[in-house]
Amino acid sequence: MSIKKLEQQYELAVYPRRDVVLVRGKGARLFDDQDREYIDCASNVGVSNIGHGHATVAKAVYEQYLTLGNCYSMFYNPVRARLAEKLAELTPGDLNRVFFCNSGAEANEAALKFARSSTGKPEIIASMRGFHGKTMGALATTWGPEYQKPFAPMLPGVRHVPYNKFEKLEAAVGERTAAILLEPVQGEGGVRVGDRQFFEKVRQLCDDRNILLIMDEVQTGFGRTGTMFACEQFAVPDLLCLAKSLAGGLPMGAVLCSDRVEVPLKSHTSTFGGNPIACAASLATIGVIENENLVENAKTLGAYFQERLRAIESRRIREVRGLGLMIGVELKEKAGPYVQKLMDRGVIVLLAGATVIRLLPPLVITKEDIDTVVDALKAVLAD
Repeated sequence: MSIKKLEQQYELAVYPRRDVVLVRGKGARLFDDQDREYIDCASNVGVSNIGHGHATVAKAVYEQYLTLGNCYSMFYNPVRARLAEKLAELTPGDLNRVFFCNSGAEANEAALKFARSSTGKPEIIASMRGFHGKTMGALATTWGPEYQKPFAPMLPGVRHVPYNKFEKLEAAVGERTAAILLEPVQGEGGVRVGDRQFFEKVRQLCDDRNILLIMDEVQTGFGRTGTMFACEQFAVPDLLCLAKSLAGGLPMGAVLCSDRVEVPLKSHTSTFGGNPIACAASLATIGVIENENLVENAKTLGAYFQERLRAIESRRIREVRGLGLMIGVELKEKAGPYVQKLMDRGVIVLLAGATVIRLLPPLVITKEDIDTVVDALKAVLAD
């Protein structure tokens, strides 16, 4: 039986599938079971910041598995300790404590619980078009009836306000507001970049009203936007949610917390959170990002990529926007057909809503690859 038929027969049909079997990857390239080559501008939805098949991470994972593959957090572990220290050093402000988990949804779920326990207040404000995961708490903060309707009723006490509209957000705040949860760049919501003044005002509001600011950097973290963390360009949160690219492709999530965050003993745990293999992969991944100057890569190549995209003359393009190597090309029509046309030309991209082509290439992509991608976009969007 073919790979496609096996998956169709045995897996729940919760993912929209593309008609391709991916079997290997290297750098910014992916290969299918017919050995066809693709330029990867999806990075597994932002996971592969350091590219595919990096030998440094592979070596770290192999050596750690042979040393100690699993260690529940009731025991101390040197690899976990080093990663916690490294993350505290890397993140801005006083984000000096960490909770380890396995995914972005788990990180956001934990942050919501931590905000409630720290403030004693039950309500959360999130933004329209925001996406924070699909576990029950995170799902309540994720915008969109298409995600929520099958699982209603949602967690009570969550309000959604327009993104980048401070007056609307301020009006929604009340005495029961525990936290405000925002993405510095909305990924699934259309690659919409936050306004710095908006975030600065939100930060001040949180300080004034004893509210915790949670920033979801599951997709924007670890160099993607041209700084190690996007919040460096906006405002420092009280809780910073990380995942996706943290461990070079292995499942790994984390919540960095300031001293304002208090969580009772045993109130939130994770069997696999902070396991030594994922921690070793994370340390190796951060080392690659630093040693190969991938943050600067994202900044300079992101500017180049956006400049090239804005130069495309097509009546189908409404706007090009982004930050670093997180880019959205909004069309005046449905973008889905162009995703398939780009695949036919050897370029893998993502959607971000119905009309936006999302580009999230590995930070190791080259100018030559970018030029090839721009040429492919130019061709499929030609009048």
